[in-house]
Amino acid sequence: MRKSVKSRAEEQFTASKKKSDQVLKEKDRAWQEIGEKSARLKALRLAKEASDREAAAAAAAEKAATTSTKKPKRAPQAP
Repeated sequence: MRKSVKSRAEEQFTASKKKSDQVLKEKDRAWQEIGEKSARLKALRLAKEASDREAAAAAAAEKAATTSTKKPKRAPQAP
């Protein structure tokens, strides 16, 4: 027995809806991956900036310590 036009249309509609739902899930997954990647990169950037600030502060403290403890200049010798 042949399928009615209505049942074929419903099958096509169901198939197209299923396909569009799958495409939407793939898009959502892609956006989620992009968000996770951005969050990971932001965390890495913030950690690097904090490390750079600490290194700069340590270098400045070391420079300040070495400049304040310079050797006194020698007095000129008498002829």
